[in-house]
Amino acid sequence: MKIQKRIGILTGGGDCPGLNAVIRAVVKAGIHEYGMEFFGIEDGYEGLITRRVYPLDWNRVSGILTLGGTILGTSNRANPFRWPVKKSAGEIEFTDVSDQVVQYISELRLDMVVTIGGDGTLSIANGLSEKGVPVIGIPKTIDNDLFGTDITFGFDSALAVATEAIDRIHTTAMSHHRVMVIEVMGRYAGWLALSSGLAGGGDVILIPEIPYQLEKVYQLVETRSHRGRRFSIVVVAEGAKSDQGELVIDRVVKESTDPVRLGGIGRVIGEAIEVHTGLETRVTVLGHLQRGGTPTAFDRVLATRFGVKAIELCAQGTHGVMVGLKGNEIVTVPLREVAGRQRLVPLDHPLLQCARSTGVCLGE
Repeated sequence: MKIQKRIGILTGGGDCPGLNAVIRAVVKAGIHEYGMEFFGIEDGYEGLITRRVYPLDWNRVSGILTLGGTILGTSNRANPFRWPVKKSAGEIEFTDVSDQVVQYISELRLDMVVTIGGDGTLSIANGLSEKGVPVIGIPKTIDNDLFGTDITFGFDSALAVATEAIDRIHTTAMSHHRVMVIEVMGRYAGWLALSSGLAGGGDVILIPEIPYQLEKVYQLVETRSHRGRRFSIVVVAEGAKSDQGELVIDRVVKESTDPVRLGGIGRVIGEAIEVHTGLETRVTVLGHLQRGGTPTAFDRVLATRFGVKAIELCAQGTHGVMVGLKGNEIVTVPLREVAGRQRLVPLDHPLLQCARSTGVCLGE
């Protein structure tokens, strides 16, 4: 069945492994099954604002399945509803250029825009959908914090990187009898820290959903030391906060869709442990290592399933939805239900019980 439709594709927000796998799946399925025509939008929504779009064909997406990053480029500062414009005095003024974007999409004669991204990207997609743009969202983030899907592609790859890093740190911690603090990403959700901490044998795991008490952390590492376990592994989510409710912020980027840049909690925790226990402590911040590299097999398959489902929806004329995974089924969720919502670790989640049952300190 050949359906002559023109489809635009963009990747927004932070990059992660699996983006190219989705682009490949969307384009190949659309061409093979329906004879569709595709256009790559450069650097997320910035390409729609600054009019940078080019044709995507079968050859352009061949051989990209295993590549990290995104061949389309991305941006986490390009929001058509809040576009930063620098004035002569160097000050930044925010302007709503969404109507211009809608007009450009109309000029391109796009029948659908497939937006691949996290909560910021999909919230913008919902805004464009409300303006009449046919949009389908695909959930991407290493943080796994998107509402409407059990898992996002990119998470499994980041988890594999974080776990391998903890494994490597484990050996040097044992050799030097140190407390090793590993700071991982995740923003305001603890999925990455909790999962990598469990997989890597963390002794302490601190996540945003459970405000930590430093005294509990001191007690755990001192008890291990007294019992002859002369090292400890502390995994900290970048969004972890104390029972006083304080987040550690690295900087603020005003022109970004998410201005707050978390970071530095690992150093705060590490210094506090060393001062209060006298145990030698070192800190490792994994940072963007978690975003780069080759996607895992799981993420390649999930990304491909998401991409193929998105094209099925395009062929049907369905829009205003995000594809997601529930159990083992690919489902659709209205974008309006996804926008502005986060999927945090429930306090009764089985992984938390697993951690407690195996003696992991959660700082509570």
